[in-house]
Amino acid sequence: MGKKDFDAIVVGSGPNGLSAAIALQQKGLSVLLLEGKSTIGGGLRSAELTLPGFIHDICSAIHPLAAASPFFRTLPLHAHGLEFIQPPVAAAHPFDDGSAALLTRSIHATATALGTDKGKYTRLMKALVDNFPSLINDILAPLHLPENILGYTRFGLKALWPASVLAKCFSTQQAKGLWAGMAAHSMLSLNKLTTSAIALVLMAAGNVYGWPVPKGGSQQIANALTSYFRSIGGKIETSFYVKSLQQLPSSTTILFDVTPRQLLQIAGHTFSSTYQRQLERYRYGMGVFKVDWALAEPVPFMANSCLSAGTVHIGGTLQEIALSEQQTWHGKHPEKPFVLLAQQSIVDKSRAPEGKHTLWGYCHVPAHSTRNMIDVVEKQIERFAPGFRERILARHTMNTTQMEEYNPNYVGGDINGGILDLSQLFTRPALRWSPYRTSTKGLYICSSSTPPGGGVHGMCGYHAAQRVLKDLF
Repeated sequence: MGKKDFDAIVVGSGPNGLSAAIALQQKGLSVLLLEGKSTIGGGLRSAELTLPGFIHDICSAIHPLAAASPFFRTLPLHAHGLEFIQPPVAAAHPFDDGSAALLTRSIHATATALGTDKGKYTRLMKALVDNFPSLINDILAPLHLPENILGYTRFGLKALWPASVLAKCFSTQQAKGLWAGMAAHSMLSLNKLTTSAIALVLMAAGNVYGWPVPKGGSQQIANALTSYFRSIGGKIETSFYVKSLQQLPSSTTILFDVTPRQLLQIAGHTFSSTYQRQLERYRYGMGVFKVDWALAEPVPFMANSCLSAGTVHIGGTLQEIALSEQQTWHGKHPEKPFVLLAQQSIVDKSRAPEGKHTLWGYCHVPAHSTRNMIDVVEKQIERFAPGFRERILARHTMNTTQMEEYNPNYVGGDINGGILDLSQLFTRPALRWSPYRTSTKGLYICSSSTPPGGGVHGMCGYHAAQRVLKDLF
């Protein structure tokens, strides 16, 4: 066999593709990273979507798992231009009476603001928060023997519960609502097993690391990872859309930062029939309807504390959010959807012209929905911020089809790379000894369709790279 052009090729430059490429290049392999678009980043891209001077995050916006990522924290990303800014409040959850529950970088402050639920929040979260810097290595990993067995077991026993059940730990509307907004990030009906996991992780991450905003836009995370990768000898080629294996230079191994659907299109003919069937049965979840606003002034929330929050969860009570997510799960469009908002320009003045602001948001919708949800989304915001619409200068919307056209990994508008429920938690995308190996020697998958799943943390790519290194050496 002749000499290969590269030791490894990584297809796709989202956070997982970049992480896989970096981890392999760090070990002395020659790595080529390929990106179909003209700019790197995947879900980490920013652009002037509305008006000149207004920088909007096209996909991901707030990054608690990037700040907590065991791999990202080992990289000198600050030296490559990445600056995280911490909002005074990580996340706020307003209510109709003008009050709001707040997640801050202090378990004591978060708990105290919940009144009579102070002790209950502390008991639920303290052990996880105290051990989070070490536990996150086990949480953001495939199925394995954890380093902190006792701590991980305690976390797992809580994480397994449906969010609607664990919410019964609380008695106040504020605590239950805050909990429901966190659990809704799972993009599952809140009565499903494991929906407590994402709430626990996001709240612990907020109490320990905050929910930071990358200065200048989410694109800056990708830019810093790219700069570091190139500084250690990595090669990148953009505008190279891979449709088949025949397009690729020769290499010892190939890693795909794509979901099962694209993987089948590119390399399905090489897979065993069993592996093909497993990928064909892989389940994608609900989608998102995405909106970006250019604003003349900040959002006029009734709860002043929301003006200090990088993220705001719009949805009201636990019961309302649970109903909204259940309706979406069953293919309906809720009249009062859960809306996730990000106010990056509150702390990052580079996002908008002086005195002006950006607002990022989405609501969950059934997969492949093309319904325009702008009216119901803005009504939900107006409910907690009367006069919001009067401050809108321009808006940009993306339905699920447009999201998938922009990034093929968002199948049906699913930004999580597939349903993250109990049956696909550790077996995504297929039931195998290693979820990163395909049935074809030398071909691997490293996207959010592998453990630990969605989020800007790079750990799917990192763990896939570790599997490659073990197999090669």
